[in-house]
Amino acid sequence: MKIKSIISAILIIVITFCISGCSVEIKLTDNSDNVRVHFLDVGQGDSIFIELTDGKSMLIDASTAEYGEGIADYIKDNGYSKIDYLVATHPHADHIGGMQDVVEQLEIGEIYMPKASSTTKTYKNLLKAIKAKGNKINTAKAGNTIYSDSSLGIDILAPNSDSYEEINDYSVVIKLVYGSKSFLFTGDAEKLSENEITADVSADVLKVGHHGSSTSSSDKFIKRVNPEYAVISCGEGNSYGHPHKETIKTLNKYDVEIFRTDTMGTIIAQTDGESLEITDKNKSIESN
Repeated sequence: MKIKSIISAILIIVITFCISGCSVEIKLTDNSDNVRVHFLDVGQGDSIFIELTDGKSMLIDASTAEYGEGIADYIKDNGYSKIDYLVATHPHADHIGGMQDVVEQLEIGEIYMPKASSTTKTYKNLLKAIKAKGNKINTAKAGNTIYSDSSLGIDILAPNSDSYEEINDYSVVIKLVYGSKSFLFTGDAEKLSENEITADVSADVLKVGHHGSSTSSSDKFIKRVNPEYAVISCGEGNSYGHPHKETIKTLNKYDVEIFRTDTMGTIIAQTDGESLEITDKNKSIESN
């Protein structure tokens, strides 16, 4: 009897452990009640991986070519084999360089890119990879809705014009709203594009434009966004001096709490639509 009791007790413990373990694993991959935004530490570039509700995912930009494989691995390590919504904000290498690897290694749903082309090999290779997978490109412009349901909305706020002198101003600007919390992703949009946006840009979390350059983040724009938090994606000791002191000064003026990938590593914001938590992983995406 004692042996049977011991065996029964062990079985109960094992079953309880398995159930508990399975529930944790499901929670990590089935992100039905939360939105997690990963601002990846990818050097002097941008890449934002977003875990949406109902197990869907989104990727905005993919830094430079040497980070492509690492970005794809990061996404897969988080339990995803598909990017439902892929956005290339504009055709600069520090935003689309690693996207070829992402397209080749993962299943891709909808793709959004602005009506801005480039003659670079990086851009041409991305288009070839997209064509090879049989995907089509949606032209991103202000007024487009990427996703919408009763609690989650993803809308494109820029570009608002068809022609710009600066490629940065073609940047796709995206607002994500989940419940009462919101995020604004600005690519490298400069002050011209910022001033053209007539839609509501207010957000709890702002991905600061152009790696914190003074060409973006005007006083007027930051006041309109009125963020509680700002995330700056830039490389440690970069030759551009990003983020510029003018941008930091403006953010400080409006008491915005600043997070930086160059000093903090990958930054993750998580929300259930009511509360918001931001943490840093102190981890960089490996480069080739």
